[in-house]
Amino acid sequence: MPLPTTPDFPMHLSVDEARRRVLELGAGQRVAAESVGLDHLYGRILAEEIAVPEDLPPFANSAMDGYALRGSELPSDGERRFRVAGAVLAGASANVNFETGECVRITTGAPLPSGADTVVIKENVIVDGDAIIVRPSEHAGANVRPAGEDYPAGDIAFRPGVTLSPSHVAVLAACGRTHATVARRPRVALFVTGDELVPSGEPLGFGQIHDSNRYSLGGMLRGLGIEADPVMHVRDDPAALRSAFRNAADECDLVLSSGGVSVGEADFLPRIVADFGRIHFWKVRMRPGMPLLCGQIGGALVFGLPGNPVSTIATFLVLVRPALLAMQGAQTAEGRVWRARLAKPARKRHDRCEFLRARLDVRDDGTWWATPLEKQGSGMLRGVVDADALIVMPEESRELPEGSVVELLPLPGLA
Repeated sequence: MPLPTTPDFPMHLSVDEARRRVLELGAGQRVAAESVGLDHLYGRILAEEIAVPEDLPPFANSAMDGYALRGSELPSDGERRFRVAGAVLAGASANVNFETGECVRITTGAPLPSGADTVVIKENVIVDGDAIIVRPSEHAGANVRPAGEDYPAGDIAFRPGVTLSPSHVAVLAACGRTHATVARRPRVALFVTGDELVPSGEPLGFGQIHDSNRYSLGGMLRGLGIEADPVMHVRDDPAALRSAFRNAADECDLVLSSGGVSVGEADFLPRIVADFGRIHFWKVRMRPGMPLLCGQIGGALVFGLPGNPVSTIATFLVLVRPALLAMQGAQTAEGRVWRARLAKPARKRHDRCEFLRARLDVRDDGTWWATPLEKQGSGMLRGVVDADALIVMPEESRELPEGSVVELLPLPGLA
């Protein structure tokens, strides 16, 4: 049964409007939070505020190997002799007392002895038996890390929505944390549809191609820390598609598919989503990727992506990735803006937003330059393999001259 000629859902949205809607839909379907140990926090999205319980570092310590002393006793001219009263090493559990005219040998990271406020590095002194000789070029307060220099007690280290990097996790460990509350990974089902698809490794018959979309989509999901389950090839059969989507929607937060989303005789997905749930919007004014469908079945968001390999990658990056991040409350859901200059003119003959595969280079003056590649067909994976990013060519622009500043969408794997 075809869709009505006057649908009750928006069609042919601009890229900006489609992105606004998926961010809103994702934020409205936030996943639950869970407590996760430090070893497994990398890449997770924080769901709590992290306050620093005590000064970091918790005590004043030496930034260098050398000798701790009172800065007021440093010579202003000539040299001064200090007797070495003892030593404090990193991890020391006891203080070392010293008197006027004395110093304490100290290693990097060791706590300053009571009364010391300066460290003279060992390369700058003359060792003379049980004493050192200090020249007048030293400065009071040098080579000391004060308590709380990194984070003072009570400071807010991180707020919810931060994507945790190894550095973030290191701070959590320094705060004495063993766990943190983060967003649960969204549960995602991945379907690739089409009677023409054959698993990689199997021989091809007439009119058949190997399935590549499950690997590009699966890889981009893994880049977000998400392991799709189930992952299935579904034939262009309405009954099989209905069963797969209905079952996945009962178990998953998001159902992702490629193929069967346009208006051909075997494009059943729009009707199935409309029957079981609702269509949020269908078709976006972008190239490649116009036939994308966004809908809802039960509690699951549904994204039907075009089957052409490049369209699949582009629509995932432009719309699915932001939705998945918004579902986890990520501060970065809207994406960082990358820009470069065009190394050669870019043209298009249509009024859609175009995403051009491009190679990036850095010139001697430090500026980034983007060169559009020759192979731009939506079925040509080579253009994506050779590219570093997608140039965003806005709807209103038919031609951009060389040197124009353009927005970029980095492709997975760009370091």
